[in-house]
Amino acid sequence: MKRQNLTILSVLLLLLFSNNSSLHAQKWRSVLGKIDSVVTENYFSGKYDTAYIGRPEGRLTLKLRANVSGSTFKVRRRIEGSEGRTNLKTDHKATISIGANYRGITAGIAVNPAKLKGKSQDFELNANIYNNRYGIDVIYQSSKTLSGNVEFNGESGILEKGMVNFQTLNLNGYYAFNGDQFSYPAAFTQSYIQKRSAGSFLAGFSYLGEIIKTSETAPEGSSTIRIYVGHFAIGGGYGYNLVAGKHLLFHLSTLPSLVIANRNNISVDGERIDMKTHFPDFIFTGRMSAVYNFNARHFIGFSCIVNNSVLGYNKIDINYDKWRTRLFYGIRL
Repeated sequence: MKRQNLTILSVLLLLLFSNNSSLHAQKWRSVLGKIDSVVTENYFSGKYDTAYIGRPEGRLTLKLRANVSGSTFKVRRRIEGSEGRTNLKTDHKATISIGANYRGITAGIAVNPAKLKGKSQDFELNANIYNNRYGIDVIYQSSKTLSGNVEFNGESGILEKGMVNFQTLNLNGYYAFNGDQFSYPAAFTQSYIQKRSAGSFLAGFSYLGEIIKTSETAPEGSSTIRIYVGHFAIGGGYGYNLVAGKHLLFHLSTLPSLVIANRNNISVDGERIDMKTHFPDFIFTGRMSAVYNFNARHFIGFSCIVNNSVLGYNKIDINYDKWRTRLFYGIRL
């Protein structure tokens, strides 16, 4: 009798536990379903011309990306009949990244194989937000590999890696006047699909900030030098998405900006000198990409973003380039 009671009690407890688990599972499914409904409604609620722009049907997009980036820094000096040139560049940085996009919400992680092996001394952070109407790029770089040749009056020398620390921050924003028919995300994040060719005039801004200073490993007896460059520019340009057939998309855009405010200085052994660049100075932002859709689920492509600044100060010309290329493969689920 006791054994039978224990058996009945065990069955009752098992049924109660099962019912509670099922109840909790149902609650979680209900909550997740409501969240998915809100996200999905927001995903498809954008105002755009559906004859030109559409949303992918899949909930989740996964992308594998290979990225390569680099920087060059050129200075030309013309002082009292003397001329000098400085040509510097950082090591190219290669990373592999994995990204996931769920109904327009994106997350990703990048790995630098050289960093894992202890061979890389550079750090770089890239972040962007692209909308059909507006967007922004944020690029931060910290490098100890800036090196190259220095020439003055026929004499040349070499700036070796590790002698200077180089930090730069680039901010670039755009506003697309024809965001109803022209889609930046279709070309760069694939969160939209460009159905028909379209272009748009663009307005935008750029900020460039740089710090170059001698490092702790510089030769003994070297002067302590710190150069700061900061520029803010506004401008306008044009972008175009070309849809070739049913599967291929090409994008090309340029956005030149005129520097309207700058703050520059150089410090040598603690003595600071303010510098004002000459008008006009420019910052250029160029973007290009190509995307090939095998079908509704699979796509492949590449993209490239280039930032170029042309600056001048008292017979000194400064040209800085920052670029990044990306190859990617994606699948929509």
